Amino acid sequence: MKLVINGQEMEFAAGVSALDVLEKLPKDVKKSALVARLNGKLVSLMEPLAEDGELEILTFDDPDGRWTLRHTASHVLAQAVKALRPEAKLAIGPAIDNGFYYDFDVDEPFTPEFLKDVEKEMARIIKKNSKLERFELPRKEALEFMKDEPYKVELINDLPEDSVISFYKQEGFTDLCAGPHLPSTGRIKAFKLMSIAGAYWRGNEKNKMLQRIYGTAFVSREELDAYVQRLEEAKKRDHRKLGRQLDLFDIFDEGPGFPFFFPKGMVLRNELEGFWRKLHRENGYVECRTPIMLNQHLWEESGHWDHYKENIYSTTIDDQTYCLKPMNCPGGILVYKRKTWSYRELPLRMGELGIVHRHELSGALHGLMRVRCFTQDDAHLFITPEQIKEEVIGIHRLDDQVYRMFGFKYKVELSTRPENSMGTDEMWEQATRGLQGALDELGVPYTINEGDGAFYGPKIDYHLEDSLGRTWQCGTIQLDMNMPERFDLTYVGPDGEKHRPVMLHRTIYGSIERFIGILTEHFAGAFPLWLSPVQAKIMTITDRADEAALKAQKVLEDAGIRTEIDLRNEKIGFKIREAQMMKIPYMLVLGDKEAAEGTVAVRVRGKGDAGTMRVDALLERMQEEIRTYAI
Repeated sequence: MKLVINGQEMEFAAGVSALDVLEKLPKDVKKSALVARLNGKLVSLMEPLAEDGELEILTFDDPDGRWTLRHTASHVLAQAVKALRPEAKLAIGPAIDNGFYYDFDVDEPFTPEFLKDVEKEMARIIKKNSKLERFELPRKEALEFMKDEPYKVELINDLPEDSVISFYKQEGFTDLCAGPHLPSTGRIKAFKLMSIAGAYWRGNEKNKMLQRIYGTAFVSREELDAYVQRLEEAKKRDHRKLGRQLDLFDIFDEGPGFPFFFPKGMVLRNELEGFWRKLHRENGYVECRTPIMLNQHLWEESGHWDHYKENIYSTTIDDQTYCLKPMNCPGGILVYKRKTWSYRELPLRMGELGIVHRHELSGALHGLMRVRCFTQDDAHLFITPEQIKEEVIGIHRLDDQVYRMFGFKYKVELSTRPENSMGTDEMWEQATRGLQGALDELGVPYTINEGDGAFYGPKIDYHLEDSLGRTWQCGTIQLDMNMPERFDLTYVGPDGEKHRPVMLHRTIYGSIERFIGILTEHFAGAFPLWLSPVQAKIMTITDRADEAALKAQKVLEDAGIRTEIDLRNEKIGFKIREAQMMKIPYMLVLGDKEAAEGTVAVRVRGKGDAGTMRVDALLERMQEEIRTYAI
């Protein structure tokens, strides 16, 4: 058979495996290989190759390589648990971002001590370097083979009648699995079990609660140690902890998923909103505000009632059902529909900082990252079909400006038509081409996420990378030809006739609450000066400096600098440490000398002593830092 490897065509005997091919390649390639891709399809290294074509050898640097390693580690985890708890029933065990998990049905919950035993058993299995072998069974035989594993039986029954029922076995353990996998367990060079959690079977709260074990795996101990260190750093940066420590925000038992913002948190929030408004004014946007509750008929007309009903909070008023809005879009459509528009007035770029409510399962709630009430920094653009590319390019440049200003790298993903979509094939093709054409013209690298678009249109998503290398989906651009059709939106064209506009849905922050959570962790609570709730803190060494400190405070506050003052009879070291704990950017110390000279001793967060400065010189420095949105 003929295989193309790294652009070079090579001849092999029929039925050759990727492992056989590796014998002809450099030793370092053979050593790092985890899985292969033949003509775009993943195949285990040990499986016979079924056809000619392009063969890629994948390592841990490739997402599919990482997935294969971690998926195999999940099988090792399942084998270890079954060895220690034979009565455990197997559910599912996929690879996930940064690791893997496996769900088990057991009578006695797992304990941290049990995890240590599981790790020892996994280490034994890995050291034995058992081969993984794939085999297939007809449906009837597969059901008989798995008869003692009820969750596997359910999975087999859910497969189409003509499905190939495949299994992988290693040592004395076999699992239902489509693969692919590593050739042997010994390829897992470093692993760690991370935690235990409860999980409903198939994510349905009506099903039984299972025990889930999370773990991760790498190709070297050094990479694993670095990952664990990043996790420890992430714990220190946990926005929930910092929100309380810095007195910014919290979520109370009286309102799960409904955030409270305290005065300092409101400063941070208002600065973000103020920057958003300034940026949008400069880019030709107007702002609107739509009601938080609208009747059910509107959500039926928009399609949300059919596609999103389980997430909508509703109540009855005057014998009618009203819904707390889960999205701002239909309200924005009503604003557009209030009058007749001319093509000369388009594009209409209309922003809204709109509060939305969505029902999330209690188990999914997580600080500000997953809530039930949040503010979307929405914009809805009503444009002519000819303006699609230009407007998408304009939105991208706006997104790029914001993300770079905060110091985020980002990746772009184009999501295409989902299964439960509405609208015609022609609409979807035109909309997808519009987004793809804009990205291609910009030269922006992107990946395609098949079938993950909104139910009314394809979308571009922005995945931000924070200071710890974690990614967060924030901004989005959705191109919608369905809503204008459903709501009969029109504009008058140059020919005097009515035409259908195109609607662009767009966010930059995504959710202000979530973005604040991301920023809190990204900066570890040490926000840039312009965002810091308290920008300067003045501290005295003796009460003889109090008068000078109060004068300095007035100068700064009159210039708009958010300033606190500490005149307590405490040691200056204690005051400074307290200010450092609160992540204050500028700490200003006054003693007798500074009071006499009309200066302040300046300490800058993260940099230490910056010397003595006159207040007016310091003010100029701070104002320039704020004006330029310095990070």
